[in-house]
Amino acid sequence: MPRLKAVVAYDGTHFSGWQVQPEKRTVQGEIGRALGTLHRVAHVENVTASGRTDSGVHAVGQAVHFDSQLAIPEERWPKALMSLLPDDILIQRVEVVRDDFHARYDALEKEYRYYVQIGKNRDVFQRNYTHHVYTNHLDSEAMNKALEKLVGKYDFSSFCASNTSVVDKVRTLKLAYVEPLAEHTLMFRFRGEGFLYNMVRIIVGTVLEVGQGRRTVEEITTIRDGKDRRLAGKTAPAQGLYLWEVAYRGE
Repeated sequence: MPRLKAVVAYDGTHFSGWQVQPEKRTVQGEIGRALGTLHRVAHVENVTASGRTDSGVHAVGQAVHFDSQLAIPEERWPKALMSLLPDDILIQRVEVVRDDFHARYDALEKEYRYYVQIGKNRDVFQRNYTHHVYTNHLDSEAMNKALEKLVGKYDFSSFCASNTSVVDKVRTLKLAYVEPLAEHTLMFRFRGEGFLYNMVRIIVGTVLEVGQGRRTVEEITTIRDGKDRRLAGKTAPAQGLYLWEVAYRGE
């Protein structure tokens, strides 16, 4: 049966994450139902993403694969699916891939971005799309120096949720920096071969403490090498996080 890859964007605000859960609204569940309607079945089960996103986390370039025998041209798949999907999911493009392509295991790199707003007053219209920090200033130079300490191949146990079942916590972070986008908005950008559960959000939460002067740049090395989640800062909220891109060989 032919295999297809879709690039999907979604607003995670009103989803209980990617993965199907009983009695919960999920991205995987909505796409599975839409595919089920096209295939005249209740639900298509083989909808596989590059990785799961939590409740409230957004995606600009999530990659998904599924199998279908329907004779729908690549260019018409987005419209066919979009006619059956809610407004907070967008199918950006669909292409036929090799039969053994796997959205998760074939991914070479992923990029995440995290958005922060600062100021004494919270922007009510951005509350679901950025993390607000109640301060008028964050030291971007210090935060970038802190992020430099994390670029490379390291054991990121200190920056991983303690309840994970993953044993090998060594990952390679190829890029990590923060830059101002507007007067009160900052963007953290991360690119790597793989990420642990809550890794980006814990890094952001910890580095924000550096930006506020509550930790030093040198402490980041100590936290990294300590391999203990208790050493790092709080996990930054979900709503500021976006799965931006998933890269594959040949793209």
